[in-house]
Amino acid sequence: MRRMTDSLHDRIEQYYATVPLLFAAAEDFGPLRLFVRKDPGAPYYGGPSHAQPTAEGAPSVRTADIARVRARQRELGVPEAFEWLAESAPALRALVEAAGLPVLERPLMVLDPHLPLAPQPLPDGVTLRVLTADDPVLPAALALPRLAFAKEAPTVASAVRTELTALAQELTADGTVATVRPTLSAGHKTLVAALAPDGAPLATGHYHPANGATEIGGIGTLPTARRQGLAAAVTAALVAHARDHGVGTIFLAYADAGVARLYARLGFRPTSTTLLIANQPARS
Repeated sequence: MRRMTDSLHDRIEQYYATVPLLFAAAEDFGPLRLFVRKDPGAPYYGGPSHAQPTAEGAPSVRTADIARVRARQRELGVPEAFEWLAESAPALRALVEAAGLPVLERPLMVLDPHLPLAPQPLPDGVTLRVLTADDPVLPAALALPRLAFAKEAPTVASAVRTELTALAQELTADGTVATVRPTLSAGHKTLVAALAPDGAPLATGHYHPANGATEIGGIGTLPTARRQGLAAAVTAALVAHARDHGVGTIFLAYADAGVARLYARLGFRPTSTTLLIANQPARS
């Protein structure tokens, strides 16, 4: 495993402290900071509605601080979620678990900024597109991860299409699509979709740049379109777009070994740090 240099660790830590502020306001509770969404919908994968320790306050988080944040999250009607780098606050996990919240590990992988990453092959007729704010496929593309990451999703093509259409209508109705449109226009979010010949999304992924760094996330493929290399193609397209727009530090978090192997084939390498997430269903 590659040892994470202090500068790389600092860049990633700064990223996690900064990128939610593109979409949320910050409320401080002593050594903890809670990100509170400015608008309805979910423009940022995983939140923002989570809390994290501040750089200065990480060593001094107490059980009472966690309780105060959770009370505020309940008041806001959002998940009582926390997110932090394990090495930055080594004592926090025990406190969060003692409070009854499940903590999941998401090891990080990073891409060497000097390593070329060629476009990945696509099945016949499938194309990649960077979606714009007015792209007609945007609602379905935003809905796709709900099927891609669902424990029980339909596996028949017609049922998948029907469910995807219904989810896209839900995200339009609840304000998510309207909230995402200006983030795309402003460059705070980049969304890439692999599209079937008829224009329907088959796989998607995104990134949110901040201070020359980004985490690639939300790489999902419909159950009926898996094992065709779409996740690799979307990831490579996101890397190329990010690099073309001045992003030098590109990393990601993974949930299982199979996913890690996919990213390793593209050139991502493990670091020596881990993202810990507590009670955050959207990222788990």
